[in-house]
Amino acid sequence: MNSSLTESNLGCLLVVDDQESNIQIVGAALGKLGFEILPATGGDQAFQRLAARRPDLILLDLLMPEIDGFEVCRRIRENPDWAEIPIIFLSSADDKGLIVRALESGGVDYITKPFNHAELVTRVRTHLALKRARDELKQLAEDRDELLGILTHDLKNHLGGMDMSAQLLRDRTEAMTDPKVRLMAENISHSSSQMLAFVKEFLANASTDHGLHLETEAVNLSEAVTRAVQLYQEAAKRKQLVLQSVLPPANGVLVQADRAGLNQVLDNLLSNAIKFSPPGKRIRLTVCPPGARYVECQVQDEGPGFNETDKTRMFRRYGRLSARPTGGEPSTGLGLSIVKKLVLAMRGELACESTPGNGATFAFRLPRAVISH
Repeated sequence: MNSSLTESNLGCLLVVDDQESNIQIVGAALGKLGFEILPATGGDQAFQRLAARRPDLILLDLLMPEIDGFEVCRRIRENPDWAEIPIIFLSSADDKGLIVRALESGGVDYITKPFNHAELVTRVRTHLALKRARDELKQLAEDRDELLGILTHDLKNHLGGMDMSAQLLRDRTEAMTDPKVRLMAENISHSSSQMLAFVKEFLANASTDHGLHLETEAVNLSEAVTRAVQLYQEAAKRKQLVLQSVLPPANGVLVQADRAGLNQVLDNLLSNAIKFSPPGKRIRLTVCPPGARYVECQVQDEGPGFNETDKTRMFRRYGRLSARPTGGEPSTGLGLSIVKKLVLAMRGELACESTPGNGATFAFRLPRAVISH
């Protein structure tokens, strides 16, 4: 448990030194300022103090009999309950090699004896302030993760249900003669689709920022492409687009990939192609014959394409490009950034070939799965 800081208690300091006179000097310099001092005359007593109460900072003598400061620091860093407590080494030795070794072993600072009181107080206050800042940032990160969890499990599910209901409502009203009813149903469907698309991309981007935890396995790339095409056939039909896949013969091609990550790559590339393609155009997904090490998948559209400026920023987060959605769809600028992070995390490669006015081809390559018999 973290010790709380009050106006009368600036922090709890564990002072470890085999010379009690040194502990008294430190206590006199810091205790009168409002710091609480926990004394320990050796490593074993220090561990007992730590087990009873977690201090905010440790002042640790380097050269002690039985257990020296290096070993004490090592054991503290190995204990997850104590690992984040800042340790300032104290020593009468001004040897540069010892100082480097002390800092490499996990110390945040090194103060030589005899102490300069002003220097000691300043360094203790500085490292306590840094620790509080780290704790606050950690808490903010935990709060963010909790919020993302709520968004993932609640908001996305509710929006998904609302979007499905809105699409059914719009389909039912197409045969109605009242144009106002049809227009309201279309607006509801459009708005819910926009919100759902934004939430999905925001959550995917936050997930990649937080750290990807991918588990690769042998995945049938042809089957993944077939599912993606089936999933987006209705969206393509609404924009009068022809969506087709070109797959190699036989039963498909196996790649080493994270199944959910691969689906997300295909989802983003395919939804982008539909989003930026004018009505009447064609979108083609091609799984190329496998090479010795990699398998390539291409997503080709007949949209406006990209200029040279677009190519320099298309994989950046929130990168706005010259092309605009042709049906008023939302565009967060996150999709391609997510695709690149996922492909690289799966030890793959991603490239784009495009010239303005001639569409674009996004090609990603993933390692070919080797199945041992």
